[in-house]
Amino acid sequence: MKETFDIFLIVMAVIALFVFIALHFFEAGYGYLFDRRYGPPLPNKVGWVVMEAPVFIMMCILWATSERMWDAVPLALFLIFQSHYLQRSFIFPLLMRGKSKMPLGIVLMGMLFNTLNALMQGGWIFYIAPDDYYANWFSKPYFYIGTAVFVFGMCVNLHSDYIIRHLRKPGDTRHYIPRGGMFRYVSSANYFGELTEWIGFAIASWSWSGVVFAWWTFANLAPRAASLRRRYEREFGDEFKRLNRKRIIPFIY
Repeated sequence: MKETFDIFLIVMAVIALFVFIALHFFEAGYGYLFDRRYGPPLPNKVGWVVMEAPVFIMMCILWATSERMWDAVPLALFLIFQSHYLQRSFIFPLLMRGKSKMPLGIVLMGMLFNTLNALMQGGWIFYIAPDDYYANWFSKPYFYIGTAVFVFGMCVNLHSDYIIRHLRKPGDTRHYIPRGGMFRYVSSANYFGELTEWIGFAIASWSWSGVVFAWWTFANLAPRAASLRRRYEREFGDEFKRLNRKRIIPFIY
C-alpha cells in the first residue's frame, strides 16, 4: 500500500507541474478573471460550496473510518486541516457579496482536485503513516513551527478576504485596488495567506503528502497571481505600478 501511495504522490506532483505551466497560458477563469469558456456560470456561493465541500466531507469519512480516529496527533492534524475547509466551504461563501458567477468547468476541476487531496492528506495521516510515526510528536519543534505558520497564513488569508469583500459599497460594480494588510507587499495577499497555510501544514505534518499539497497550491495560485497583477496593471496603469507590489510572495515574486 505504501508503494502505491508513493506513486500517487509522484503522479500528483507531476500533474501540478503541468498545471503550473498551463496556467501561464490559460487563465483560470473565475472571480476577477471570469471567463465563460470554462462552462455555464453558476452563482458564486453555490460554486464555492460545491467545489470545496468534497474535501471537508471526504476527510471526515477517512477520519471516522480510521482506527486512529481518536489518536492525539492524527486528530490534531485533522482539526488543523479542517479548520481551513470549514471556513472555505461553508462560511466564506455565506460572506460573499454581489452576484458574481463561477464557470461549471472550474467547479468540477476543483471538486476533482479536492477529492484527490483529501485522499492524499487523510490517506497519509490516518492509514499510510507507520504506527510509530507519531511517537513523541508533541515534543518535536516542527509541529509547533508548522502550526504557527499555518495560523499566521490563515489570519492573512481571512484578513485579505475581508479587505476584498469591502472594496465595494452595495450596488457598486467598479473594480478597486485592494489596500492594507499584506496587500502592501503583494497584489494577491489572500493567495499568499493560503500558500503560507499549506506550507505550515506540510511542516506540521512532516509528510511528503503535505509537501505535494503545498506545491499544488503554489502551482495553482502563483500563475493566477501573475495574471491578476497583469489585469491590475492594464486596468489601473501607473496608479497600480507605483505601488511596486510583488505577485504572491513578499519581496521575492
